[in-house]
Amino acid sequence: MAIPVSSTTPSATAAPPRSYAGPMVLMTLLFLLFGAVTNFNGVLMPHLKDVCQLSDFESALVPSAFFIAYFVMSLPAGWVLGRIGYQRGIVLGLLVMAAGALLFVPAAQTRAFGLFLAGLSLLGAGITLLQVAANPYVSVLGPAREAASRVSIVGVANGLGGTLAPLVGGLLLFGNVDLLNKQLAALPLAERLARKAALVETPYLGLAIFLAVLAGLFFVVRLPKLESIPTDTEETADVPSVGRRSALAYPHLVLGVVAIFVYVGAEVGLGDFLIRYGQAQHIGQLSNFTQVLVQKLNAVTNYGLLVIGKTPLPLDTSHGFTPAVGAVLVASYWFGLMLGRIVGIPLLRRFPDRALLAGVCAVGTALVLASVGLRGEVALWLIVLCGVCNSIIWPVVFPLAIKGLGAFTKQGSSLLVMGIVGGAVLSLLMGYIATHSGLRAAFVVPALCYAYLLFYAVRGYRVR
Repeated sequence: MAIPVSSTTPSATAAPPRSYAGPMVLMTLLFLLFGAVTNFNGVLMPHLKDVCQLSDFESALVPSAFFIAYFVMSLPAGWVLGRIGYQRGIVLGLLVMAAGALLFVPAAQTRAFGLFLAGLSLLGAGITLLQVAANPYVSVLGPAREAASRVSIVGVANGLGGTLAPLVGGLLLFGNVDLLNKQLAALPLAERLARKAALVETPYLGLAIFLAVLAGLFFVVRLPKLESIPTDTEETADVPSVGRRSALAYPHLVLGVVAIFVYVGAEVGLGDFLIRYGQAQHIGQLSNFTQVLVQKLNAVTNYGLLVIGKTPLPLDTSHGFTPAVGAVLVASYWFGLMLGRIVGIPLLRRFPDRALLAGVCAVGTALVLASVGLRGEVALWLIVLCGVCNSIIWPVVFPLAIKGLGAFTKQGSSLLVMGIVGGAVLSLLMGYIATHSGLRAAFVVPALCYAYLLFYAVRGYRVR
């Protein structure tokens, strides 16, 4: 998930135009990495639930440990970047992420859930630092009039990474699960769980090595200094804010922070609980459509895994819903979000943004409630379709919430970014409800989130 960026920076002396293609490629790679690491949690959560023998509430600590970093690190990240600079901040963020990925090795060897959570927190902290450092670069690496296009490009890369991660993760963690279970059936429970836990070592060790190499690349490459990059426009003067002492004095901003909180909570909760939701449906036979989709995507993903020496067996879809099938549905959920963003760009130019926001939130509410009331594969696909509904919520809510803040715009933006902690809090709430009342009851939470977002689109956005 990419934090929105401003398309203006302090002006500089006119300079001859230059190409920023190289730095832009590196930034795009970073945003692809953000999406991949974040959405891998969707397959990691049910895997850790199994190997660490967790309840739904305890397994919900996986996304919570990751997203709490946005709340804790957003403000300190700005201070760190002010001391060491943006480029070194990117290097530091990558190294922090590498340290978090490395923690998965001892965590897997000991099946210590606390170590897994520590690793996830470090990954989240590193991504927060990277987000704060990389977003300003994206907004100014080229003419200001093309800033929105550059933000769209990295947003698509973010979505692509988020789509591929569950596919690859599903094959690495669940691809041969039936064969593995047969091989380990005669072993004691503790040893079986230890063997399964070891499956996360290779992907996270590989991630740590990749992050370290990428950090080295960012250390040696010559990136332009932010203050030296020319822009097309001067920064606009702040709008007077008579009688207001903080951004919190604006009701539409306060309601907007809540909107971001519930939006991220719904998006993360639906994606990360999708596999568990599928398991609760007890689907013994998949439709032909789902079987073909799973098999085709499995075949395509296998080609990529061959590059890293992995040769997983084709997924067996004859036994109904499995975690491996669920991983494909998680990838489809995030693909819907990416596709919606691509389609949404021209739609937002042609139609009122609030009308589109109200439409997708109304549909999202209906989809989740219908899913809760139904059973089987249809209930699952209704949740997958929510990914499309999520696609335009962030880019519409954020500008509406900071509209008219004037001198408090930056403060308001920081508060909105901190609202991402909703991914941590509401995941825990869904886990608690699932443990005590069942997964269907837990999925009422995202429905209420969409309902609140509908209220914000219709009334809460008004500046007053």
